[in-house]
Amino acid sequence: PFRPFCSERCKSMDFGAWASENFRVANNDDPASPDDFDATSQ
Repeated sequence: PFRPFCSERCKSMDFGAWASENFRVANNDDPASPDDFDATSQ
């Protein structure tokens, strides 16, 4: 019932951290350009 958490407490703590924005997904404001990639990755 708590997966992937070990307990209800851990689940609530994690949700609380996300809700208070302690965890964030990185945001790159600069869009990638073709020059950002070398020829070997294409």
